[in-house]
Amino acid sequence: MTIAALVASCVGLVGMAVAGRSPASPDLQFIQIGHWVYSSEFQSAFHVDGSTGRVDARAMVPGAAQGSQVVQGERSGYVVERSRVTVFSKSTLSVEDTRTPPATEQPVVLEVAGGPYLVYRNAGQVVRLGDPAATVPAGGPLSRPAAAGDGTVWLHRTDSGSLCELTRVATRLVCHARMTQGHSGSLTVVDDQPVLVDTTSDTLHTVGEGGLGEPATIGADLPASAQVANSAVAGRLAVVDPEHNRLLLVDTAGLHKRPATQPVVVELPKDGKFSEPVTTSNVIALVDQTRNVLLTYDGSGAPKDRTEIPGNGGSPRLGRGEDNRIYVDSPDGSHVLVVDGENGSVTNVPIDGEDPKQPTAQPTGATTTPPSPTATPPGVPANPPGAPGRVNAAAGNGSATVTWRAAAPNGARITAYHLSWPGGSTTVGGGTLRATVSGLTNGTSYEITVVAENAVGRGPGASDTVIPQRPATAPKVTVSTASGAYTVTWNQPDLGGGTLVHYLVSASGQADRRVTSRTTQYTGVSGTVTVRAITRFGPSGSPTVRGAAGSAKFPATPPTVEILRVRAVPVGLLVTVRADNKGSPATCQARFLERVSASVSCNGVTDLTLSNLAWFGSITVTATIKNPAGDSTDTWTGVPQVGT
Repeated sequence: MTIAALVASCVGLVGMAVAGRSPASPDLQFIQIGHWVYSSEFQSAFHVDGSTGRVDARAMVPGAAQGSQVVQGERSGYVVERSRVTVFSKSTLSVEDTRTPPATEQPVVLEVAGGPYLVYRNAGQVVRLGDPAATVPAGGPLSRPAAAGDGTVWLHRTDSGSLCELTRVATRLVCHARMTQGHSGSLTVVDDQPVLVDTTSDTLHTVGEGGLGEPATIGADLPASAQVANSAVAGRLAVVDPEHNRLLLVDTAGLHKRPATQPVVVELPKDGKFSEPVTTSNVIALVDQTRNVLLTYDGSGAPKDRTEIPGNGGSPRLGRGEDNRIYVDSPDGSHVLVVDGENGSVTNVPIDGEDPKQPTAQPTGATTTPPSPTATPPGVPANPPGAPGRVNAAAGNGSATVTWRAAAPNGARITAYHLSWPGGSTTVGGGTLRATVSGLTNGTSYEITVVAENAVGRGPGASDTVIPQRPATAPKVTVSTASGAYTVTWNQPDLGGGTLVHYLVSASGQADRRVTSRTTQYTGVSGTVTVRAITRFGPSGSPTVRGAAGSAKFPATPPTVEILRVRAVPVGLLVTVRADNKGSPATCQARFLERVSASVSCNGVTDLTLSNLAWFGSITVTATIKNPAGDSTDTWTGVPQVGT
């Protein structure tokens, strides 16, 4: 593959070009360098150069909300809000257009060749912002998308199970396969090939124009809520199991018909809540959302870095750039953490609102005169420090984690920060910008004040209010069945002093339910159901807290089988059946008189061979299917078909 470097005069257009497909040029595929982040404080989008760890461009985009995401294409950047998309030029750094999205939801963004793409999962709409721009209906709700290296986007319809592709120049989806009815899972990429992770059967399948590939066993029982990484690292696929708080690294060798080893298990903090993992060629990154900490690992699961994420106002956002780096936006856009895609090291880039300084070229042959010395101004007396900036208190179980920005020293080094709240106080060093306050009462509001001190004295305080809270414990979940329906019931768990808002019920292949009672019903499902209490501490409208999950398995349903045809073949009889395993592994056998076929795994159309036998005229053949819930049979009588 020919590689060329294209360098534009504006920093926002710096990129690399590699051979590939593109509507604008069939020979070049642009790889965007760096990452854009929006700061509502400064009403601007800032470009971070991942290689230098510095801000090198700023585009004024007034009026966007905090938490707006910025994505980039070859020539433009896009500030994405729920109700609008603002387009700005990467060369002039000025706003060019405002567009209305097809749905008022936060989309999943993909920065890939031919993009970027905005995937509105609930609305089932895919927006290509690149060339050619298009809005493509999917026809139904979608799970998380996946993207191959050539820019092809792969999508999974959660209602029909269809697995479809959208190529870089297409304006409609082409569907090649369908997930087994009642199964749940998601798409990812392994060795630049789309792969279905079926969390009901715990298998991996390649996806392509020929449909689904043969299943490869995962080697672990994944819950329906499993969070799968965007791509594999060193032959292993990272999966967060939120029910057991662990990171699994699944061997993908089975996709290539090679023996696969058991998954590597990385234990995560048991009281944590974790983001979906994001990967590069060598690194896995995820966020411990309980502690607001970024964790990175290599492909073997060895820890590489642990970095606290500054900022407040929501959850951090992870994304992989086209430059093989991971970028983590703080909730308020005040910082970007840059994860090196090779070694997992983390660089913290503050977004301070200062305009990037461009170097000034010295004219050829010019000489410079050293500046004359300037007089040293008379000494300015030191004063007490200023107030700490952006004080934020994050609730914990009987505790609060307090962060702040450094106060202005005002001529004398800051020696300490003093924290105080009703009933207590503590002091940390002047170089510390974080402290944990413990011994608080859950459900009680506390105002925590931070004051800086230097040699002259203490400055003014800055405060934030917090209500400590303990997540609810896991409820005990039971499933009963009657008349083809499953009834799920659970007890009220210990709410930890909070007020119940609702229960969040998740079942394999089903949309999440918000239930205020302690029972709900399902039909036609299999796999696992999980229930967790959602509580709040404070009045209606206060932030909610997700409790621990309780789970139970749906009882397996007896399978069914139907004989489609019986054919005469040189070795005997070939019995073709349609098997439905009802979501549980099943085996099928055929019988004619005393002859019995081998027992084979079956689901869907399956061939069973009866060998070394003879017959004359009309015969009777029986097919049997079995799974853990029971068995069923079908009988066929007739003259076997000769030939194809």
